[in-house]
Amino acid sequence: MGVGGLVYLLGEFKLFSASRDFIFKIGDMGRSVLRLNDSTALNVGSLTKFSLPAASPAYLGVGYIIGVRLGSLNFAGGLLAWGLLVPLLMYFLGPELAKTMPANAGHAEWDPVITKLVWYKIVRPIAVGGMLVGASYTMFRMRKSLAAGIGRAVADLKKASGQSEAADRTQKDLSIKTVAFGIAVTFAAMVVLYNFFSGSWFAAAMAATVMLVLGFFFAAVSGNLVGIIGSSNNPISGLTLSTLIVAALLMVAVGVKGMTGVAAVLGVAAVVCVSSAVAGEMLQDLKVGHILGGTPKLMQIGDFIGVFFCSLVLYFPLWMLHQGNIKEGGIGFGDPKLSAPQAGLMAMLSQGIVGGDMAWPLVIVGVCMGIALILVQVKSPMLFSVGMYLPLETTFAIFTGGVIRWLMDQVRDKQGFNDAQKARVENAAVLIASGLIAGEALMGLVKAGFNIADKPLTDILEVFKEPPLAAGLIVLALLALILVRWPLTKAGDPNEPAPPAAIM
Repeated sequence: MGVGGLVYLLGEFKLFSASRDFIFKIGDMGRSVLRLNDSTALNVGSLTKFSLPAASPAYLGVGYIIGVRLGSLNFAGGLLAWGLLVPLLMYFLGPELAKTMPANAGHAEWDPVITKLVWYKIVRPIAVGGMLVGASYTMFRMRKSLAAGIGRAVADLKKASGQSEAADRTQKDLSIKTVAFGIAVTFAAMVVLYNFFSGSWFAAAMAATVMLVLGFFFAAVSGNLVGIIGSSNNPISGLTLSTLIVAALLMVAVGVKGMTGVAAVLGVAAVVCVSSAVAGEMLQDLKVGHILGGTPKLMQIGDFIGVFFCSLVLYFPLWMLHQGNIKEGGIGFGDPKLSAPQAGLMAMLSQGIVGGDMAWPLVIVGVCMGIALILVQVKSPMLFSVGMYLPLETTFAIFTGGVIRWLMDQVRDKQGFNDAQKARVENAAVLIASGLIAGEALMGLVKAGFNIADKPLTDILEVFKEPPLAAGLIVLALLALILVRWPLTKAGDPNEPAPPAAIM
């Protein structure tokens, strides 16, 4: 964590350049000369951008954890966006786009603006269509598990309604009356909230009903899948997307449109998303408690206390990140520095269905692309589409992290370690990468706090006006060295048994 936070701060103090963008003209074919006035003419060609991988501890750590195969898939989406779609669109649209630029604009001024605009306004909606298919495909592949989770939820509900107090301490849960009271309070609170958004008590009651029914079933599905398979298999995106579409169609059916309807839809989707995520984590907690002989009732009370205080606290870091980015000249969440691709997918769909503001032709193109990815057996169309949606320096850094992990694995395998040593190296590798992510995330909050206070970190210390790129490459190499060498030092004695986490 210390290393991750320190590297991030040094980048903010402009000791090194975390990444650098380069604008390229791909070939001369199709170039045309557009005369803007009597004295100015611009050569318009096929433009695109190439970015070096960001020297970011967080992005490298993410790629290091997911591995080179998934990192490659994510980076492939970025290459498709910037290596095919952007230059192809610029080849055909460049002359028309140049007409919108000032007459005295030169290439150095308008090239980055136009390429970014094409990516943001055309390529990203295509990526949204791909993410939509990816989420749906994930749900389809897990259809048997989803059906089993829903069936178990119904069975458990029937069992709970007719169950008396268990005599064994390890079998005691919160009473159904307590749970029902909590559900009723939540339902009433959501009706008031959704009425604030929609301005209609009837629409608010309908939205709260959708939230209650889908939240119940999807929480059961999420908990069942996480408890059996693991947290990485929790289909949060697909569950939230399904909720959002149902709620959006319902808002349109009852006549609630515009931004009020969009806010109500996102309110429903947010509650179901959080409930599904929390259910998965609670089931993991309860599973461990069951193995260790804990009392379910007391653990459930503890979980609710944790959720309550987290809900009071977590608003503030989100607000800080959003406002800090705005103070920096961004747009908050959705800005390239705060991309939030899946949240962007939800926002765009709700605005398209309820607000009537959707580039449907581009989304349909993305849907067709997602179907094609499924037909050619791409492992994760969702991850590929997210790669198109994210900035190239981000996907490149994630891919670089995956390559570093592959290198560490190669070195580890040549050391002749036994299974126990390999397990310790694996555990250390994941912990070190997680620390890098957490360290940068915490310093990101510190930076946001200084931005909100109108005291940016560069006011405190600014080493270079134009940070050197070579220093950024050196930082990237040092982070790679840490991620390769440090886990290997944790292999331990070959006669020492494997850690319990590896055995489980």
